[in-house]
Amino acid sequence: MHKHPIAATLLSAAALVAGVLTAPAANASVVPKAVPDTKPAWLARATHLGHAGSAAKVDARVYLAPRGGLAALQRQALAVSTPGDARYGHFLTAAQYQATYGVTDAAVNAVENWLRSAGLTVTGVGAGRSYVRVRGTVRQAEQAFDVTIDRYRHDGQTVQAPTSAVRVPGRVASSVLTVTGLDSSVSVAKPASTVEPPPPGFRNARPCSVFYGQLEARFQADFKTRLPAFKGQRLPYAVCGYTGPQLRAAYEPGTDLDGTGATVAIVDAYDAPTIVGDAQRYAVENGDGGYAKNQLRLIDAARFTHQNLCVPTGWAGEQTLDIEAVHAMAPGADIRYYGAASCEDVDLIDTLAKVVDQDKAQIVTNSWGEPEEGETTGSIAKFEQVFAQGAVEGISFTFSSGDSGDELANTGIRQADYPTSDPFVTSVGGTSLAVGADGSRLFETGWGTDEVLLSANGKRWAPDEGFTSGAGGGVSHLFDKPAYQNGTVPGAHRQVPDVGMDADPTTGFLVGETQTFPEGVSFDTFRLGGTSLASPLFAGMTALAIGARGGTGLGLLNPTIYANPSAFDDVTGAGADIGNVRVDFDNGVDASKGVFYSVRQFDMDSSLTTGPGWDDVTGLGSPNDGWLDLARSAG
Repeated sequence: MHKHPIAATLLSAAALVAGVLTAPAANASVVPKAVPDTKPAWLARATHLGHAGSAAKVDARVYLAPRGGLAALQRQALAVSTPGDARYGHFLTAAQYQATYGVTDAAVNAVENWLRSAGLTVTGVGAGRSYVRVRGTVRQAEQAFDVTIDRYRHDGQTVQAPTSAVRVPGRVASSVLTVTGLDSSVSVAKPASTVEPPPPGFRNARPCSVFYGQLEARFQADFKTRLPAFKGQRLPYAVCGYTGPQLRAAYEPGTDLDGTGATVAIVDAYDAPTIVGDAQRYAVENGDGGYAKNQLRLIDAARFTHQNLCVPTGWAGEQTLDIEAVHAMAPGADIRYYGAASCEDVDLIDTLAKVVDQDKAQIVTNSWGEPEEGETTGSIAKFEQVFAQGAVEGISFTFSSGDSGDELANTGIRQADYPTSDPFVTSVGGTSLAVGADGSRLFETGWGTDEVLLSANGKRWAPDEGFTSGAGGGVSHLFDKPAYQNGTVPGAHRQVPDVGMDADPTTGFLVGETQTFPEGVSFDTFRLGGTSLASPLFAGMTALAIGARGGTGLGLLNPTIYANPSAFDDVTGAGADIGNVRVDFDNGVDASKGVFYSVRQFDMDSSLTTGPGWDDVTGLGSPNDGWLDLARSAG
């Protein structure tokens, strides 16, 4: 993903293929037509280094448009997902989708013949005939795509990229969705978790509370040395990490649904070698019940790549959190984990496409993304084709809203993340959740952390470290406001998130994972958070309703969500504490190097704010029993 802003506002990726230029007279099959928005948006901000060199190598993908075009597919996706539409709930199987919208052999052959005629070598066709992959030289690519390819210094990389929009012959223009790879910038996504377990391992320091408010922070860990009050108040010690029974009691009280009959897919990069044993042990030891045979299935890429770029250890923590959180909310649901070959966009897109092509899951949770400025229009077009196909098949997508608030501190620009800002997915923001001794929600407020450290002499709270992390959200630079947000969300553009659930690491979830500690490799538990927690929590809770429907999916959830705000508890922050006291090991694993104390203040999320009605931290709020009743009876 290229870390520079996209200047133009896009209605949706349908515009990327719907606006093909009209060819002037003569032989329309030969006259080149532009593939809109395939000129990199970052060119004006890059340092131009001259021509790429005719013999330089090119490895590109020509993505193929669904039959009838992406715009038509998106209209159908909205129709089958919108209550009140005559087509609502009329989902297709994967086979029916291919028969109606799938790319034909004739389209593939025409594109391949054109590419070969330009001297490029066709090296493969993607699953489901989704793309044609080619290799060749810059000279051959320039001839095939009617562009000039130059070299640039951009975002710390030396890359080659087209100087204008890609053009393709009129005879194949309707079959081409987008072209990627001519721009050689490395596009990667990152896990959304705020706290990634480092390779040496991580443990919670003590004291910490079993439930919210159990331990008041009057004394340090020795229970002799007093702690100062914070702003005149005595705050609780942070929880050690909520377990599945606590979160089910808080969010799913009074229901006997467990998700049986539903399947939740999880998409991340790579696959932790100990995940099956870790998930089973954690579930048995923490009240979620073990997995039945084949209840947890792993579907991985043929091989993993780009490990140095993507840091698999961080993705292992993400995978652990996602699987254990889904199972915590829906102990009876099946889970299919899909491990992408790497964190590059192309590999994550391939993996999402595999999910919709296999059509085995009804909801897909994703805890990764990047600031919108890093996206290319080509990748957006392909993401949206997958999301629309999923909705037509009754598959829902949830994405974490991000963990860096408005992204200003990271990027210098206030912006949302992608893919969470896409109108065809549900963006899940973050809250700070207080679960009492009886499992009730004592309060819920927006997740935004301002950290204040204990002074060296232990007499006062200072210094203030300022904003450290918080739920992503805000106004999209890419998309206009979808119709389902009319009357609820201000402004003219898509805004996120749509809903919110617990995400604050200070009120986070207890996970179990095998890690490497100084004394050796072993399984241990620790508290973890981020909107990487919120998305699987919401997907798991929604799976309860899907299971009650006999495994029938819901498609794009957003039209139903916005039409029924009472199915969500408005998160306003009323009655919330100002924060919690946390104690952490200096070395992350034990007290041998000492500990440090901090106050983690609640509801201080960069420029984003929590308040009555929809807000840019928690969306419409956190789901209640009404969401289960509504979703189970939909259609």
